[in-house]
Amino acid sequence: MLDNCVILAGGKSSRMGKDKTLMSFHNEPSLTHYIHKKLSKIFQNVYISSKFNKFNPPLNVINDEISDIFSPMIALASILPKFNAPVFITTADMPFIKISSILELAKYKDEYDVVIASDDEFRHTLCGFYSPTLANKAKFLAQNNQHKIGTLIQNANIKIVNFDDKKQFFNINTPHEYESALDENF
Repeated sequence: MLDNCVILAGGKSSRMGKDKTLMSFHNEPSLTHYIHKKLSKIFQNVYISSKFNKFNPPLNVINDEISDIFSPMIALASILPKFNAPVFITTADMPFIKISSILELAKYKDEYDVVIASDDEFRHTLCGFYSPTLANKAKFLAQNNQHKIGTLIQNANIKIVNFDDKKQFFNINTPHEYESALDENF
């Protein structure tokens, strides 16, 4: 079993028009609960990164230290100092990530500062393992209003693992994408 995972669920959900992390999904109270349950099968500890604990039933939340800015960099700056080993980072709106893909990424987590997933189209910087050695840099970038994850990892020792199945990295951002993801034939 792997150690720690944090699911990012503190975004604005502006394209959805409401907080997508709280929308019900496949017999679970929320999209966040769905992915939490899925990842709890392979991680000893599954945390949620958010501005506050908005989940019912409650989940184990790591609060963003800067609450008025919505940014994955803020989340990483809040998360990474809390760990002393690589932590798997993913998002609440990526429910189809395969367990086998996470286990493949995990093979490299102790050799690199960052191990992220990729497909033939995109690098998925919010689907991978991050070393706590990046905590100070993440905090510096967040405090200096630099929010691109690419800036955090540009000089890091990084491993990019390519996967053929890009459907597993599908992000739910709009009402149409949510409806598509609910389809059993997705």
